[in-house]
Amino acid sequence: MRQDAAQRTSLTDIHWQRFSVAYDFPVAFTREIFSADNTLLADVISRREPHKNHRCLIYVDAGIAATWPDLTRRIEAYFTAHASRMTLLTPPITVPGGEFVKANRETIDGVLEDIRHYGVDRHAYVIVIGGGAVLDALGLAAAMGHRGVRLIRLPTTVLSQNDSGVGVKNAVNFKGCKNFIGTFAPPWAVLNDFDFLCTLSRRDRLAGISEAIKVALIRDGEFFDWLEANADSLAEFDPRTEEIMIRRSAELHMQQIGRGGDPFELGSSRPLDYGHWSAHKLEALTHHGISHGEAVAIGIALDARYSVLKGLLPAGAEWRIVWLLKRLGLPVFHTQLMELGDDDRLAILAGLKEFQEHLGGELTVTLLAGLGRGHDVHEIDETTMTAAIDWLQEEANRHAAA
Repeated sequence: MRQDAAQRTSLTDIHWQRFSVAYDFPVAFTREIFSADNTLLADVISRREPHKNHRCLIYVDAGIAATWPDLTRRIEAYFTAHASRMTLLTPPITVPGGEFVKANRETIDGVLEDIRHYGVDRHAYVIVIGGGAVLDALGLAAAMGHRGVRLIRLPTTVLSQNDSGVGVKNAVNFKGCKNFIGTFAPPWAVLNDFDFLCTLSRRDRLAGISEAIKVALIRDGEFFDWLEANADSLAEFDPRTEEIMIRRSAELHMQQIGRGGDPFELGSSRPLDYGHWSAHKLEALTHHGISHGEAVAIGIALDARYSVLKGLLPAGAEWRIVWLLKRLGLPVFHTQLMELGDDDRLAILAGLKEFQEHLGGELTVTLLAGLGRGHDVHEIDETTMTAAIDWLQEEANRHAAA
C-alpha cells in the first residue's frame, strides 16, 4: 500500500513549461518593386544580417507569369543590381495558381524538393509572388521545410493584399475540405506592389473588395461609410481610392491578428470570418465556379439579413450592405444556396458543422450588432437562416426583373 501511494504521488507530479515568443514582420506597400532603385525587397531580406549575402528561391503564380511576361527578366536584373546582398539560386519557378494548387499537393512536394536540392536553410528565403491560394500553399511548404524557412509574400490580388496576405495561416485542402491541412507560421515580410493589380480581370479585382466590406462591417463603421461613399470610384478602379481601401483593410486585419488575443486560433471564435461559414461551403458546392471573394459577398449579405431577422441588426441596415455589394458588381445570391442535401435539408447548412469542426469547441459565428460591430453567437436557427436565403433569392429575382 505504501508503494502504491508513492507511485500515485510521482504520477501526479507536474512541471509546467512556459515561454513566449514575440513575432514581428513588416507589411509594406509600394510600386515597381523590382525596379533597381527600389531597395525595399533588398532591405527587408537583409534587415537582421546586413553584411550577409542571402540565398533566395522565387516562385511565381502562373497567372502572373502569363500577364507579366518580362517578370523573370526584371527579377534577375534586380538581383544583379543588389548582388552584394542577395543571390537568386535559380531562375524564378512558375507554379499553378488558384484552387488547383491548394487541391494538388504535388506542388508542395516540388517546393520541398527544391528546398532540399538548393540547400535552402532557415536563414535563406522562399519568396512567393501570387494570389492567396499560391501564398497559402507555398507558405505551407516553406513552414514545413526544415520546420520553417523564411517566407516573403508578394501578394498580387486585391484579396491577398487587403486580407489573406497579412495573416499567419498557411493551408491546403484535403479531400474537398477547405484548408484542412495547414500551419500557423508568420511570414518574414509582406510586400504589396499595387502595380500587380492592373492586369487582374475586372471580376477578380472587384471580388477582393468583399473582404474590405467584411472587416469594415465587424470592426469599423466609418470605413463602411467610406466604402459606400466611394463605391463608384472603387468600381472604376481609381488608383488612389483602391490604395486607401487596401491599406485600411489590411490595417484592420492586422489589428485583429496582433491585438485580438488569439492569433493562432486556439479558441472557438474566428472573428475575421464573418460571412465565411456559408462562403466556404458555397465554394465547394459550386466546385469553385464562384471565387472566394464572390462567395464571401454572398455570405456577408446572408448573415446581414439573418442578423436583422434575429433582432441583432436594425432593420434596413441589410439594404445598405446589399446596395454596396451590388453597386460594386458583387453577387448577393447563388442558386446553389437552394440545393438540397441527401437529408432534404439545404446543403449549405452543412457548412455550419464544417465551420465548427475546423476549430473545434462550440459553434461560434460572428453576426452583426451594427454597421461596424460584430457579435458572436453560438447557435444558428435553421428556419430563420432559410428565411434569410429566401429573402436573398427574392432580392435577386427583383433585381433581374428590373
